[in-house]
Amino acid sequence: MLTAIEIAKLAVKALDDKKAQDLKLLRTTDVTILADYFVICTAGSVTHVKTLADELEAVIKGEGESPLRREGGRTGDWLLVDYGPVVVHIFMKEAREFYTLERLWSDAEDIDINSLQ
Repeated sequence: MLTAIEIAKLAVKALDDKKAQDLKLLRTTDVTILADYFVICTAGSVTHVKTLADELEAVIKGEGESPLRREGGRTGDWLLVDYGPVVVHIFMKEAREFYTLERLWSDAEDIDINSLQ
């Protein structure tokens, strides 16, 4: 069983490897009971949203973890993949700007993803 930070690191790497844009990792432990980490990124197209989510799930499943759920907008402009302590949000640019999760969770610690390597 992977720890929350291990899942978050795998998620960041998987998304980065598939060219996710504006990738963010927020440590939300002290601001919500929903999750310990939120991973947020932007995709360049509806197809890219699906590709990112599929790669994310394949990489983490390869380590023995499966998502609790996967939800998405009917238009395909966003997907949420829930691993319990880690929730991954994949957005098209317009949807990300609409939901503004970074502003909503501005009290969360922004983790430098370069420090994860």
